[in-house]
Amino acid sequence: MSFKPVEELTFADDFMFTKVMKNKSICKGLLERLLGIKISKIEYPEIQKNLSPFYESKGIRLDVYVDDGNRVFDIEIQTYVPESIGKRLRYYQSILDMDCLQRGAVYTELKESYIIFICTFDPFGFSIPVYTFKNTCQEKNDFTLKDNSTKIIFNALDYQKENNLEIKSILEYLINRNSTNDFTDKINQQVEKLKYDERFKGEYMMVNLHEWELSERAKKQGWEEGHTAGKIEGEIVGQKRGAEQKAIETAKKLIQKNIPLETIAECSGLSLEKVQELAKV
Repeated sequence: MSFKPVEELTFADDFMFTKVMKNKSICKGLLERLLGIKISKIEYPEIQKNLSPFYESKGIRLDVYVDDGNRVFDIEIQTYVPESIGKRLRYYQSILDMDCLQRGAVYTELKESYIIFICTFDPFGFSIPVYTFKNTCQEKNDFTLKDNSTKIIFNALDYQKENNLEIKSILEYLINRNSTNDFTDKINQQVEKLKYDERFKGEYMMVNLHEWELSERAKKQGWEEGHTAGKIEGEIVGQKRGAEQKAIETAKKLIQKNIPLETIAECSGLSLEKVQELAKV
């Protein structure tokens, strides 16, 4: 099992990106600079918001979901080429719209929406730093559908070709961590601050351990088919015991790293009393 050390995390890493974007000032500033708009206030930023229109349907987890009262913004950081990026954008848009409707809105009340993918690569290969998509009439290119939906993909790899200095500075910072103005300085300071935050380090370790366990569990799921109900029940009991033991082992490792006991208890699922008991051993 291996994952990037917390000291090496950058703004381009998903976990760090979502945590930095919890800072409303940075979140607001990033949106204003990337989109060239003014935002009076952010009503709420939601980090890794889960959306699923129906229980049986495929849900999505948005990196950062922002509502400013009149508009909604989904901001995603991408360090690898996602499969079928066009269809992914299409599905994200449909889920955002369904989420609005589920809150009681009718068609005419759908908020203006922006889906923003910030990529550390060129997803289309045209060496364009910014790709903007709107629904445009093919027979009349200057006529749009006016559905108030915009999808923008930023290609940080070609930041040198961007004329807008604010956008260029953000994309450049994502690629080589070179801060060129006050705003990217602010982002960088928040990144460095989080690296020394014990709660942040504990959460990062727990997320990686959890994802590793899910991966390992998925590899072993096949053999369960065909077993009797009694054997399956026994396996579930064994998994619970195994999960508890793993939580204890993880807690011991975090204790050795001097992470606060309250944080360890919250992240591991163990009681504070149990963590305190382990700390005494």
